[in-house]
Amino acid sequence: MTVLASALDTKSPEYAANREAMLAKLTELDAEHTKALAGGGEKYVERHRRRGKLLARERIELLLDPDTPFLELSPLAGWGSDYTVGASLVTGIGVVEGVECLITANDPTVRGGASNPWSLRKALRANDIALANRLPCINLVESGGADLPSQKEIFIPGGAIFRDLTRLSAAGIPTIAVVFGNSTAGGAYVPGMSDHVIMVKERAKVFLGGPPLVKMATGEESDDESLGGAEMHARVSGLADYFAVDEPDALRQARRVVARLNHRKAYGDPGPAEPPKYSADELLGIVPGDLKTPFDPREVIARIVDASDFDEFKPMYGTSLTTGWATLHGYPVGVLANAQGVLFSAESQKAAQFIQLANQRDIPLLFLHNTTGYMVGSRYEQGGIIKHGAMMINAVSNSRVPHLSVLMGASYGAGHYGMCGRAYDPRFLFAWPSAKSAVMGPQQLAGVLSIVARQSAAAKGQPYDEEADAALRAMVEQQIESESLPVFLSGRLYDDGVIDPRDTRTVLGLCLSALHTAPYEGARGGFGVFRM
Repeated sequence: MTVLASALDTKSPEYAANREAMLAKLTELDAEHTKALAGGGEKYVERHRRRGKLLARERIELLLDPDTPFLELSPLAGWGSDYTVGASLVTGIGVVEGVECLITANDPTVRGGASNPWSLRKALRANDIALANRLPCINLVESGGADLPSQKEIFIPGGAIFRDLTRLSAAGIPTIAVVFGNSTAGGAYVPGMSDHVIMVKERAKVFLGGPPLVKMATGEESDDESLGGAEMHARVSGLADYFAVDEPDALRQARRVVARLNHRKAYGDPGPAEPPKYSADELLGIVPGDLKTPFDPREVIARIVDASDFDEFKPMYGTSLTTGWATLHGYPVGVLANAQGVLFSAESQKAAQFIQLANQRDIPLLFLHNTTGYMVGSRYEQGGIIKHGAMMINAVSNSRVPHLSVLMGASYGAGHYGMCGRAYDPRFLFAWPSAKSAVMGPQQLAGVLSIVARQSAAAKGQPYDEEADAALRAMVEQQIESESLPVFLSGRLYDDGVIDPRDTRTVLGLCLSALHTAPYEGARGGFGVFRM
């Protein structure tokens, strides 16, 4: 066993300042999560309860096995937009009858659960996770369909929801729809394309066209029950496989459906794992408030991997990137963690080799981000930083083992790509409240624009307005700073959630368990051409 020694001084002023800054960010994060939990607000929550209905998260709680965790995904979807935080949809991974499932639940307290552009993206991300990890997909349905004022952003891409349901089923991944209320118009295809359908008596309404539309189109007089009620679909159309007398009964029946799926994980669960030697609470004081100040990622690794046991790979080469082997909740992982921010040629080559080794051994990879990107300058360009950085990105792109990413600090420029950012399809990607991500840092980007403007003025022989330059730089810095914050990026579904650093080990453990539902095999060759 190679236990990492910790040099973290928890009594130092630096640690105290870092911890205070992180706690302040966590307080702000809690306030944003509270908005998502509030749904449509007190008025609409109370109206929903007066109708004798459960809230979306209450339905999920009754569905799950008692005392098991629920890993909520994308809770801040829609943050910073005109739509409610959470985007009228709850998604996440939970255990039902011992089976890890991907669960989605419409929140009918937000505009009747209607789908908006952000709930669409959130639902599609959930489907991607279900498909990649072979997780049975349970939809708790109560939605008025598309939010019509935003139909131009929903209608055309929204067809992917139904495409995904059929592809999941074709891949042998079970899909279950539990209908608690409206599931109308295009939304009717959710139960229509699911493997198993449960509808609640006198509550479920599933039809392509409601009474007003039928009257306008055909002249027929009809009502909700005859067009799409639960009893009609159970007795006449056959769309409902199971008829529930109320919501708890529907969730009970959903659990029985899952119990009979005979859905098996590709890999058995590992045995008990020894916890880290150091307290997770100490993670709060590691990342500096100023991300220009580097920190040793081994202090993070020591607080998330089993027994703080870490066998480092190439510790004396490419020291701005820490790589090595560990286990996390019993699952083997290869870890790549930025140590000094900047990635040089040596770090890029080291990463490419390490990724190849992980693929040879079929070991998932964990990327811990704190990078300002690849080094620039004539010395480094002449030394081949482009081809070496491309080598690392090539390896990440063509690796076939599952990837997990956590943004701890900075994640700027092509370094974000090389460390398996969102565009490189990590199975899961989470951020700490201290994280920032953009094409480059705010000061650097503003400075580049200033230099270009100065050169343009000089080339035209025009005087340069220093006052306007200062105002432009301040505006750009403020814009990029706000757009690089984790809540902004999470609102746009560029991660799967912003998490408390203390929860990192638990979150990663849940992700590792979920991804081992699906078989995987590392690349044996199959990488693009490495420019040497």
